[in-house]
Amino acid sequence: MRERGIIFNAEMVRAVLEGRKTQTRRIMKVQPESNQLGLLRITASTKRSDIGKYHWAESNATGNHVRSKLFACPYGAVGDRLWVRETWSEDFANFYPNDRVWYAADDDRRLDIEVVDGVRGIFSPESNVHVPFRWHPSIHMPRWASRITLEITGVRVERLTALSDDDARNEGCPAQLPHNPEDEHQARTWFRGLWSEIYGEESWQANPWVWVIEFKRVEGQ
Repeated sequence: MRERGIIFNAEMVRAVLEGRKTQTRRIMKVQPESNQLGLLRITASTKRSDIGKYHWAESNATGNHVRSKLFACPYGAVGDRLWVRETWSEDFANFYPNDRVWYAADDDRRLDIEVVDGVRGIFSPESNVHVPFRWHPSIHMPRWASRITLEITGVRVERLTALSDDDARNEGCPAQLPHNPEDEHQARTWFRGLWSEIYGEESWQANPWVWVIEFKRVEGQ
């Protein structure tokens, strides 16, 4: 079993914590050069390090022909674990020793941030001082600060727009959406909006191949 970090924004962190998110889609770095190519996973090889890797291939009367370099799923395989990186801070640890790490997704004191004498921070009523404070980007979160660990339960590859309404719900779709009788696929519409917000509408239109990672939260974190 291996562990790897994975970034989620605040909305998706809340969805994981609430049990609404059990899937994530990430664009594959190696895309096929043609729609005629298929993806093959190596299950047997004289070179042990190649087992479990993928490549794009073309099939004809003489068999399958490799049409890309070998590559592995960067998020791991079934049974591996992912630790979630999210926006965080520990700048106030000396003032809140029992609450060492704060997470932006929690919405606890995000709106209390103010600038005093040119210093950005929050007022600590417990210490009666202005505490210098800033959020740290998720990419800089160390392993010890992560509060969410996920176990991979499934890995597959598909076109981005192939996801179903059930898939969209498993991507963290809110339980309640504004009712729109003209939209039979509201969960999917929600996901399209989320994806376009992160990657741009042109990414959705391009319909890239994506890794679909299914997971469950490791309890006892």
